[in-house]
Amino acid sequence: MVTIPVTSITFEEYLTYDDDNGFHYELVDGRLELMNPPTIQHFLIVDFLDNSLRAEIKRLGSPWLCFRETGVRTGINKSRLTDLSVVTLEQARELINASAVFQSPPLLIVEVVSPESVKRDYRKKRSEYAALEVPEYWIVDPLQAMISVLLLEEGLYEETVFTAKQQIVSRTFPELAIAVAEVFNAADLPS
Repeated sequence: MVTIPVTSITFEEYLTYDDDNGFHYELVDGRLELMNPPTIQHFLIVDFLDNSLRAEIKRLGSPWLCFRETGVRTGINKSRLTDLSVVTLEQARELINASAVFQSPPLLIVEVVSPESVKRDYRKKRSEYAALEVPEYWIVDPLQAMISVLLLEEGLYEETVFTAKQQIVSRTFPELAIAVAEVFNAADLPS
């Protein structure tokens, strides 16, 4: 059992917090919340999307980068860890020698749902990312075999759900050609 000795921590303290156990934490209202290690399915889905988004960024020649497990400050003493974030080169330059916790909104955030993150990904992060004004947020849900693309419109997210053979429609990547089934098939291991 892991115990978290810190009961209250500021955002600034969070940026340098290290308890030498190798675990990842989110900061929620000044409290450290331990993130469970991802499943293999989760890793494979994130890997597929990371490679797809990086290839599209390269194809377009966009001045953007795609990162895994970066932080995003969503409040005074609040920071979330993302599965994938697409940011501008300028945003990356600002943090080149600092903790990778963005304080300005990424262009796109992708979260892959796991059984323990359903409420966090669908409700908490949705409202926090909207308040931060993240223009596009994907909720990739292997539990329901669907991908929700949320586009920020006048401070609130408008949601479109894609399933099966439907292609994901993205405002950030309008020419991206990935079907939902491809994303979830990426998690199938060869027999």
